[in-house]
Amino acid sequence: MTRLLHFIDSLSAWSGKAFGWCILILTFSTCYEVFVRYVLNAPTVWAFDMSVQMYGALFMMAGAYALSQNAHVRGDVLYRLMPIRVQAGVDLVLYLIFFMPGVFALTYYGYGFAADSWFYKEVSWSSPSRIQIYFFKTLIPISGAFLLLQGLAEIVRAIQCLRDGRWPPRLHDVQETETMLMHEREDLDARDREMGRAQK
Repeated sequence: MTRLLHFIDSLSAWSGKAFGWCILILTFSTCYEVFVRYVLNAPTVWAFDMSVQMYGALFMMAGAYALSQNAHVRGDVLYRLMPIRVQAGVDLVLYLIFFMPGVFALTYYGYGFAADSWFYKEVSWSSPSRIQIYFFKTLIPISGAFLLLQGLAEIVRAIQCLRDGRWPPRLHDVQETETMLMHEREDLDARDREMGRAQK
C-alpha cells in the first residue's frame, strides 16, 4: 500500500513541478509587458490574458501537489494539540464529507464546461486579443482528477493512522525552514519521551 501511496504522491509532485514552470513564463511575460509599455510606449494586448492563464493553470494543477506534501493552509490551533488518532479521524471525516464531494463536482462539472468550450472553440470575451480559452478550461477536470486521486491517498493514510496510531510516510519535497524545524523538534521530543520511558 505504501508503494501505491508514494506513486500517487509522485504523480501529484510531477504535475505540480511541471506546472511550476508557469511562474517563469508569467515572470518573463510580465517583465516584457512592463518594458514595452513604459519604455517603448507600445503595450501588448495579450499580457493580461497570459498572466491570468498562467496563474490559473499553476493554481489549479499545483493543488494535488500541495495536498501530497500536506502543505495546504489549515487552522491547526487545536488540531495539532490532538492525539494522532483523533487527527486522523478528523481528517477522514472532513475528506469524506467535504473534500471528496467538492472535488468530484469540480471534475464532473468541469468536464462539461471544458467539453462545451471545445465545442464552441471559446475565446476570451473580456480580452482585446480574443485568445482561445478552451485549452485552459480543459485543466479544470484534469486538476479535479488529480485532486480526487490524491484525496483517495489521503483517506487511505487517515485509515492507516487510525489503525496503527502513526501517520504513514510521505514522499517529501522542498519544505519551509519553519516546517523542517518543527519536525526536528517533534523528533527530539519523541526521543526524549522514549528515553524517559526507558529510564523508568
